[in-house]
Amino acid sequence: MPTYNLIEITDFAAPELDIYARLTENQLVNRADPQNALFIAESPLVIGRALDAGCEPVSFLMETKHVLGKAGPILDRCGPVPVFTAEESVLCQLTGFHLTRGMLCAMRRPKEPTVEAICQNARRVAVLENVMNPTNLGAIFRSAAALSIDAVLLTQAGSDPLYRRALRVSMGNVFLVPWAHLPEDRPWVPYLNDLGFKTAAMALRDDSVSIDHPALREEPRLAIVLGTEGDGLAPQTIAQCDYTVRIPMSHGVDSLNVAAASAVAFYELTKR
Repeated sequence: MPTYNLIEITDFAAPELDIYARLTENQLVNRADPQNALFIAESPLVIGRALDAGCEPVSFLMETKHVLGKAGPILDRCGPVPVFTAEESVLCQLTGFHLTRGMLCAMRRPKEPTVEAICQNARRVAVLENVMNPTNLGAIFRSAAALSIDAVLLTQAGSDPLYRRALRVSMGNVFLVPWAHLPEDRPWVPYLNDLGFKTAAMALRDDSVSIDHPALREEPRLAIVLGTEGDGLAPQTIAQCDYTVRIPMSHGVDSLNVAAASAVAFYELTKR
Protein backbone atom coordinates (compact mmCIF):
# COMPACT_ATOMS: atom_id res chain seq x y z
CA MET A 1 0.00 0.00 0.00
CA PRO A 2 1.45 3.41 -0.90
CA THR A 3 2.48 5.71 1.94
CA TYR A 4 1.08 9.24 1.70
CA ASN A 5 1.20 12.20 4.07
CA LEU A 6 -2.47 11.92 5.03
CA ILE A 7 -3.99 14.46 7.44
CA GLU A 8 -7.61 13.97 8.48
CA ILE A 9 -9.47 17.26 8.88
CA THR A 10 -10.53 17.78 12.49
CA ASP A 11 -10.25 21.58 12.81
CA PHE A 12 -11.83 23.83 10.18
CA ALA A 13 -9.82 26.78 11.53
CA ALA A 14 -6.43 25.17 10.86
CA PRO A 15 -4.29 27.74 8.99
CA GLU A 16 -3.17 25.07 6.51
CA LEU A 17 -6.74 25.04 5.20
CA ASP A 18 -6.89 28.81 4.56
CA ILE A 19 -5.83 28.18 0.96
CA TYR A 20 -9.01 26.20 0.33
CA ALA A 21 -11.51 27.79 2.67
CA ARG A 22 -10.69 31.43 3.33
CA LEU A 23 -8.32 32.98 0.79
CA THR A 24 -9.83 34.64 -2.28
CA GLU A 25 -8.53 34.05 -5.79
CA ASN A 26 -6.83 37.46 -5.70
CA GLN A 27 -5.18 36.68 -2.37
CA LEU A 28 -3.83 33.43 -3.81
CA VAL A 29 -2.27 35.37 -6.71
CA ASN A 30 -0.34 37.37 -4.06
CA ARG A 31 1.05 40.03 -6.37
CA ALA A 32 3.06 41.54 -3.49
CA ASP A 33 5.00 38.28 -3.14
CA PRO A 34 4.91 36.46 -6.51
CA GLN A 35 7.41 33.84 -5.34
CA ASN A 36 4.73 32.49 -3.00
CA ALA A 37 1.73 32.94 -5.30
CA LEU A 38 -0.61 29.96 -5.56
CA PHE A 39 -3.52 28.64 -7.58
CA ILE A 40 -6.05 25.88 -7.03
CA ALA A 41 -6.41 23.03 -9.54
CA GLU A 42 -9.56 20.90 -9.38
CA SER A 43 -10.07 17.32 -10.63
CA PRO A 44 -7.50 14.64 -11.55
CA LEU A 45 -7.44 15.74 -15.20
CA VAL A 46 -6.60 19.38 -14.45
CA ILE A 47 -4.14 18.50 -11.69
CA GLY A 48 -2.41 15.98 -13.95
CA ARG A 49 -2.03 18.51 -16.75
CA ALA A 50 -0.65 21.05 -14.29
CA LEU A 51 1.91 18.50 -13.09
CA ASP A 52 2.81 17.69 -16.71
CA ALA A 53 3.48 21.40 -17.22
CA GLY A 54 5.93 21.41 -14.30
CA CYS A 55 3.73 23.04 -11.64
CA GLU A 56 4.74 22.30 -8.04
CA PRO A 57 2.06 20.94 -5.67
CA VAL A 58 1.84 22.40 -2.16
CA SER A 59 -1.01 20.35 -0.67
CA PHE A 60 -4.14 18.39 -1.56
CA LEU A 61 -7.71 18.44 -0.28
CA MET A 62 -9.86 15.45 -1.17
CA GLU A 63 -12.51 12.98 -0.20
CA THR A 64 -11.03 10.14 1.82
CA LYS A 65 -12.28 7.50 -0.61
CA HIS A 66 -10.24 8.93 -3.47
CA VAL A 67 -6.85 8.47 -1.79
CA LEU A 68 -6.65 4.84 -2.85
CA GLY A 69 -8.86 5.41 -5.88
CA LYS A 70 -8.58 7.89 -8.74
CA ALA A 71 -6.25 10.20 -6.78
CA GLY A 72 -3.64 7.47 -6.37
CA PRO A 73 -1.77 7.99 -9.67
CA ILE A 74 -1.64 11.75 -8.98
CA LEU A 75 -0.37 11.35 -5.42
CA ASP A 76 2.25 8.86 -6.57
CA ARG A 77 3.84 11.68 -8.58
CA CYS A 78 3.99 14.19 -5.72
CA GLY A 79 6.08 12.77 -2.90
CA PRO A 80 5.38 13.69 0.75
CA VAL A 81 2.97 16.53 0.02
CA PRO A 82 0.28 17.05 2.72
CA VAL A 83 -3.03 15.44 1.77
CA PHE A 84 -5.99 16.76 3.79
CA THR A 85 -8.89 14.32 3.77
CA ALA A 86 -12.51 14.23 4.88
CA GLU A 87 -15.88 12.94 3.76
CA GLU A 88 -17.75 14.82 1.03
CA SER A 89 -20.20 16.51 3.42
CA VAL A 90 -17.33 17.86 5.52
CA LEU A 91 -15.50 19.20 2.45
CA CYS A 92 -18.62 20.96 1.20
CA GLN A 93 -19.03 22.55 4.63
CA LEU A 94 -15.39 23.64 4.62
CA THR A 95 -15.17 25.05 1.10
CA GLY A 96 -18.77 26.09 0.49
CA PHE A 97 -19.02 24.18 -2.80
CA HIS A 98 -19.07 20.64 -4.16
CA LEU A 99 -15.62 19.50 -5.29
CA THR A 100 -15.55 18.41 -8.91
CA ARG A 101 -14.20 14.85 -8.97
CA GLY A 102 -13.64 15.12 -5.22
CA MET A 103 -10.18 16.69 -5.08
CA LEU A 104 -8.33 20.00 -5.09
CA CYS A 105 -4.62 20.74 -5.24
CA ALA A 106 -2.91 23.96 -4.19
CA MET A 107 0.04 24.61 -6.50
CA ARG A 108 2.70 27.27 -6.89
CA ARG A 109 2.07 29.60 -9.81
CA PRO A 110 4.60 29.02 -12.58
CA LYS A 111 6.73 31.89 -13.80
CA GLU A 112 4.94 33.59 -16.67
CA PRO A 113 6.89 33.63 -19.96
CA THR A 114 7.40 36.76 -22.03
CA VAL A 115 5.25 37.63 -25.01
CA GLU A 116 8.34 37.56 -27.21
CA ALA A 117 9.25 34.04 -26.11
CA ILE A 118 5.87 32.45 -26.80
CA CYS A 119 5.36 34.35 -30.05
CA GLN A 120 8.78 33.63 -31.52
CA ASN A 121 7.61 30.75 -33.73
CA ALA A 122 3.88 31.37 -33.57
CA ARG A 123 1.74 31.58 -36.70
CA ARG A 124 -1.67 32.24 -35.12
CA VAL A 125 -2.21 33.84 -31.71
CA ALA A 126 -5.33 34.91 -29.86
CA VAL A 127 -5.49 38.26 -28.09
CA LEU A 128 -8.10 38.66 -25.34
CA GLU A 129 -8.86 42.27 -24.48
CA ASN A 130 -10.31 42.49 -20.97
CA VAL A 131 -12.21 39.19 -21.10
CA MET A 132 -13.52 39.11 -17.54
CA ASN A 133 -15.61 35.96 -17.14
CA PRO A 134 -13.56 32.93 -16.01
CA THR A 135 -16.03 30.57 -17.69
CA ASN A 136 -15.57 32.31 -21.05
CA LEU A 137 -11.83 32.42 -20.54
CA GLY A 138 -11.65 28.69 -19.85
CA ALA A 139 -13.81 27.90 -22.88
CA ILE A 140 -11.60 30.07 -25.10
CA PHE A 141 -8.49 28.21 -23.94
CA ARG A 142 -10.18 24.88 -24.64
CA SER A 143 -10.97 26.03 -28.18
CA ALA A 144 -7.47 27.46 -28.61
CA ALA A 145 -5.91 24.11 -27.72
CA ALA A 146 -8.25 22.16 -29.98
CA LEU A 147 -8.01 24.49 -32.98
CA SER A 148 -4.27 25.08 -33.41
CA ILE A 149 -3.80 28.46 -31.74
CA ASP A 150 -0.10 28.79 -30.90
CA ALA A 151 -0.39 31.23 -27.98
CA VAL A 152 -2.89 33.35 -26.05
CA LEU A 153 -2.09 36.94 -25.10
CA LEU A 154 -4.09 38.75 -22.44
CA THR A 155 -4.53 42.34 -21.34
CA GLN A 156 -3.85 43.07 -17.68
CA ALA A 157 -7.49 43.89 -16.85
CA GLY A 158 -8.85 40.49 -17.88
CA SER A 159 -9.54 37.41 -15.80
CA ASP A 160 -6.74 35.10 -14.65
CA PRO A 161 -6.27 31.84 -16.63
CA LEU A 162 -5.32 30.14 -13.35
CA TYR A 163 -8.58 30.96 -11.55
CA ARG A 164 -10.11 27.70 -10.38
CA ARG A 165 -13.21 28.03 -12.56
CA ALA A 166 -11.23 29.00 -15.66
CA LEU A 167 -8.98 25.99 -15.15
CA ARG A 168 -11.91 23.63 -14.68
CA VAL A 169 -13.84 24.87 -17.72
CA SER A 170 -10.69 24.70 -19.85
CA MET A 171 -10.21 21.07 -18.71
CA GLY A 172 -6.59 21.95 -17.99
CA ASN A 173 -5.94 23.22 -21.52
CA VAL A 174 -4.58 26.40 -19.95
CA PHE A 175 -1.43 24.31 -19.46
CA LEU A 176 -1.32 23.17 -23.09
CA VAL A 177 -1.39 26.57 -24.81
CA PRO A 178 1.36 29.10 -23.90
CA TRP A 179 0.02 32.40 -22.57
CA ALA A 180 1.34 35.72 -21.35
CA HIS A 181 0.13 39.20 -20.50
CA LEU A 182 0.70 42.07 -22.88
CA PRO A 183 2.77 44.98 -21.52
CA GLU A 184 0.91 47.85 -19.88
CA ASP A 185 3.51 50.51 -20.70
CA ARG A 186 3.01 50.66 -24.47
CA PRO A 187 0.18 50.34 -27.03
CA TRP A 188 -0.08 46.64 -27.67
CA VAL A 189 -1.41 46.61 -31.26
CA PRO A 190 1.72 48.34 -32.67
CA TYR A 191 3.76 46.10 -30.38
CA LEU A 192 2.31 43.01 -32.08
CA ASN A 193 2.96 44.60 -35.47
CA ASP A 194 6.59 45.03 -34.41
CA LEU A 195 6.68 41.30 -33.63
CA GLY A 196 5.60 40.57 -37.18
CA PHE A 197 1.85 40.03 -36.74
CA LYS A 198 -1.05 41.47 -38.66
CA THR A 199 -3.97 42.05 -36.32
CA ALA A 200 -7.59 41.05 -36.98
CA ALA A 201 -10.21 42.68 -34.71
CA MET A 202 -13.37 40.61 -34.38
CA ALA A 203 -16.07 43.29 -34.59
CA LEU A 204 -19.24 44.18 -36.47
CA ARG A 205 -18.62 47.35 -38.48
CA ASP A 206 -19.47 48.64 -41.92
CA ASP A 207 -15.87 48.11 -43.03
CA SER A 208 -15.62 44.55 -41.64
CA VAL A 209 -14.47 41.79 -43.98
CA SER A 210 -15.95 38.31 -43.77
CA ILE A 211 -14.02 35.78 -41.73
CA ASP A 212 -13.49 33.68 -44.86
CA HIS A 213 -11.78 36.53 -46.74
CA PRO A 214 -8.77 35.01 -48.62
CA ALA A 215 -6.37 37.72 -47.42
CA LEU A 216 -6.77 36.58 -43.82
CA ARG A 217 -5.83 33.00 -44.56
CA GLU A 218 -2.81 34.11 -46.54
CA GLU A 219 -1.32 36.15 -43.71
CA PRO A 220 1.79 34.32 -42.48
CA ARG A 221 1.30 35.59 -38.91
CA LEU A 222 -2.06 36.72 -37.60
CA ALA A 223 -3.27 37.88 -34.18
CA ILE A 224 -7.01 37.26 -33.68
CA VAL A 225 -8.29 39.97 -31.34
CA LEU A 226 -11.40 39.32 -29.21
CA GLY A 227 -13.08 41.76 -26.85
CA THR A 228 -14.74 41.76 -23.47
CA GLU A 229 -18.23 40.46 -22.82
CA GLY A 230 -20.96 42.93 -23.69
CA ASP A 231 -18.98 45.90 -24.97
CA GLY A 232 -16.61 44.01 -27.25
CA LEU A 233 -13.37 45.62 -28.37
CA ALA A 234 -12.48 49.20 -27.52
CA PRO A 235 -12.94 51.55 -30.51
CA GLN A 236 -9.27 52.57 -30.40
CA THR A 237 -8.24 48.93 -30.58
CA ILE A 238 -10.37 48.35 -33.66
CA ALA A 239 -8.98 51.50 -35.26
CA GLN A 240 -5.39 50.31 -34.77
CA CYS A 241 -5.89 46.77 -36.12
CA ASP A 242 -5.02 45.84 -39.70
CA TYR A 243 -8.35 44.08 -40.32
CA THR A 244 -11.83 44.28 -38.87
CA VAL A 245 -13.47 40.88 -39.22
CA ARG A 246 -17.07 39.69 -38.88
CA ILE A 247 -18.66 36.27 -38.60
CA PRO A 248 -21.64 36.10 -41.01
CA MET A 249 -24.85 35.38 -39.07
CA SER A 250 -28.48 34.78 -39.93
CA HIS A 251 -31.98 35.28 -38.44
CA GLY A 252 -31.10 38.81 -37.35
CA VAL A 253 -28.57 37.65 -34.76
CA ASP A 254 -25.97 40.36 -34.42
CA SER A 255 -23.40 38.81 -32.09
CA LEU A 256 -22.10 35.65 -30.45
CA ASN A 257 -20.82 35.01 -26.96
CA VAL A 258 -17.07 35.66 -27.00
CA ALA A 259 -16.27 32.00 -26.30
CA ALA A 260 -18.47 30.83 -29.19
CA ALA A 261 -17.02 33.52 -31.48
CA SER A 262 -13.51 32.43 -30.58
CA ALA A 263 -14.18 28.84 -31.66
CA VAL A 264 -15.53 29.96 -35.04
CA ALA A 265 -12.64 32.40 -35.55
CA PHE A 266 -9.96 29.91 -34.54
CA TYR A 267 -11.36 27.21 -36.81
CA GLU A 268 -11.57 29.46 -39.85
CA LEU A 269 -8.40 31.51 -39.41
CA THR A 270 -6.04 28.62 -38.71
CA LYS A 271 -6.81 26.95 -42.03
CA ARG A 272 -3.86 26.81 -44.40
